[in-house]
Amino acid sequence: MMKYDHILIRYGELALKGRNQRTFINQLQNNIRHQLMDFPEVQVKKTQGRMFILLNGEDPEPIIEKCRRIFGIHSLSLAVKVDNELEIINETVLKTLLDHPSGTTFKVEVRRANKEFPIQSQEMNQKLGAHLLKNSTGYTVDVHDPDVIIKVEIRVEATYITSSVIEGAGGLPVKTAGKTLLMLSGGIDSPVAGYLAMKRGVEIEAVHFHSPPYTSERAKQKVIDLAKELMTFGHQVKIHIVPFTELQQAIFKEIPEAYAMTVMRRMMMRISEAICEKEGILSITIGESLGQVASQTMESMNAINEVTNYPILRPLVAMDKSEIINISKDIGTYDISIRPYEDCCTVFVPKSPKTRPRRDKVNQFEAKMDYKQLLGTAVEESKLIKVNDHKNEEDAFKDLL
Repeated sequence: MMKYDHILIRYGELALKGRNQRTFINQLQNNIRHQLMDFPEVQVKKTQGRMFILLNGEDPEPIIEKCRRIFGIHSLSLAVKVDNELEIINETVLKTLLDHPSGTTFKVEVRRANKEFPIQSQEMNQKLGAHLLKNSTGYTVDVHDPDVIIKVEIRVEATYITSSVIEGAGGLPVKTAGKTLLMLSGGIDSPVAGYLAMKRGVEIEAVHFHSPPYTSERAKQKVIDLAKELMTFGHQVKIHIVPFTELQQAIFKEIPEAYAMTVMRRMMMRISEAICEKEGILSITIGESLGQVASQTMESMNAINEVTNYPILRPLVAMDKSEIINISKDIGTYDISIRPYEDCCTVFVPKSPKTRPRRDKVNQFEAKMDYKQLLGTAVEESKLIKVNDHKNEEDAFKDLL
């Protein structure tokens, strides 16, 4: 059985970053190290055009599973590192082929990054292929659709041999594209929006509007668990828990029912903007899909956006519900989101919300409402939870300030 000592990381999109490439790659290296903190023997090193995880005896399977969720990794492969000597490369390539669980056809792909190596790539392909045919039985070469592709990278410091490619998460490393405030409701959509923002390198903090006694502690726990799941794609997630009961009651008491949802969303946007200003966050991310519900029409978005100058990111805007559900299942948030604990948006849904609210009407209704003190109180009394992967669920509540 072949004993692999390295995992080879391929960058994909990062290779196109030009002068900024080093910044992106350094952040990816930091992100990988962070995700592999539970494996103290592991080392993460980079060379020209590649990054390697040195296993140092650790089981590669759980490490691969963690790496598959790290944005910025295009693909990864278990690899064996050997000296740049033809005899050793021949021996290791043969072991790699024979170690493969199935298949009768193979192809060898040599990449000679070290131009000082005396044998060119094409000639090396032929030498290795001939060696495999001579020293194995039942195998043939198939350059078009082989069962096994053995990749040989001859680099300055050593040669790396792999035989399988595992797809990574792609995208850009988290923390390379600024920070956003994710409006995390506890439903299906908002965690997916957070995930997609993170895929473009965005770091997230979250805000959750909590309305006890109408919403329970279990609804808040849902949000913590969703943040834990999102954290497996990035770093620690901070959640701002905003007490929303008094302001929400006032809205539904003083605003006509048809416009109450629009006003409520505008208040949430104002509070989110205040948190962004306080924390130095550059944008707000929402899990809205155009036309999905009454508050997600173009007219509603126009009316709600009026109260902030901050960029509003809507990663789901052109997706239908089935697409969003499929992503939520893939990333592990779906089963958490469907727990039967309602958030403040679902508890206070009016019977006939206005699907095409007008800005002038909304401003007219808000002008009759003394909401500024309630809004300020909600911001001041918001609590911060720091969700950390080294804490259990109960510990997260101890972080309430």
